[in-house]
Amino acid sequence: MIYLDYQATTRIAPEARDAMQPWLDAKYGNPHSPHRMGREAAAAIAVARRQIVDLLIEGRPEAGQLYFTSGATEAANWAIKGTFSRLTPTRNRIVTVATEHACVLDSVRALERFGADVVVLPVGANGLVDLDRAHAAIDERTALVAAMLVNNEIGTIGPIAALGAIARAAGAMMFCDAVQGLGRVTVPVEACDLIALTAHKIHGPKGIGALWIRHGCEPEPLLHGGGQEGGVRSGTLSPALCVGFGTAATIAQARLAADATYVDRLNRRFRDALGPEWRVNGSLEQRYAGNLNLRREGLDVGRLMSELRDIAFSAGSACASGSGRPSHVLKAIGLSDTEARSSIRLGFGRYTTEAEIDEAAELINAAVARQLEWA
Repeated sequence: MIYLDYQATTRIAPEARDAMQPWLDAKYGNPHSPHRMGREAAAAIAVARRQIVDLLIEGRPEAGQLYFTSGATEAANWAIKGTFSRLTPTRNRIVTVATEHACVLDSVRALERFGADVVVLPVGANGLVDLDRAHAAIDERTALVAAMLVNNEIGTIGPIAALGAIARAAGAMMFCDAVQGLGRVTVPVEACDLIALTAHKIHGPKGIGALWIRHGCEPEPLLHGGGQEGGVRSGTLSPALCVGFGTAATIAQARLAADATYVDRLNRRFRDALGPEWRVNGSLEQRYAGNLNLRREGLDVGRLMSELRDIAFSAGSACASGSGRPSHVLKAIGLSDTEARSSIRLGFGRYTTEAEIDEAAELINAAVARQLEWA
């Protein structure tokens, strides 16, 4: 199997897997227990927390606290709903972007029945929000701006620093979904008040994420119970998952430059091998190189995926697969239903080989040629 679905998940780094193993076996203590096994587990979690923060802030001044969650979906829900719970009647607006992940769009829509004034900003054909429109929408009524750093479907890099500055000038808070950006591009932490992260997009384990919260911007708890995580996020933490996340973050930090250079090379190689008949969806300049979202006129992607069962790639977000609807991201950048359904997403990174890129391009082009021949 050639794996080209890095936006859905990534292979766990061997170092992260090995670091987790002791905490699945002999070191199985509850990190919230007062005895020695519990204290050892708590200490390991503290180290992991520091490792993730080190990757996130990249040497910049630290102004917040990282809290573990079950994943990015919980982190986004907590950031959005917990912030809304603190609103005053005069600040009930939430501004977001049409190409956001479903965990953001569905969360803000869910708050409309509780009085939220939701503004969803459109994007251009390049997948980027117009900052003049953002200025007009983000005003003294706005409590929260929610925007994604790297789009999970088309790979475009959003203007988070600019949006954060607009939000701050209006007295609003800035929430950034940095799931696809952590360890890949610089996260503009200084422009953000809340940042959602997850482990399995940086070669860590599934089932563990985090919300970084700027001091003074704490949302109301989403989960109540034991008062773990400083009393703001209840639930027993898994030392194994936290350690795996932390180890993956340390590796990502050490490999930032090498991974970026390698992914750029794979991107150029893939595009050259596929050929000029393929059109890139979204900005060519302002994007993460490890995401190629491409369309080919006349292509039936469903048929292509069925034929190429030895290549793992997708037609969009894994969270929306099987819905039968065209991607809301591709629709937002102006593609027709036909164009959206003729688009594929190819994701690659650290463990992808150049030989796999070459073979995948050859197999994809051959399958497309057969399909179009009989169209």
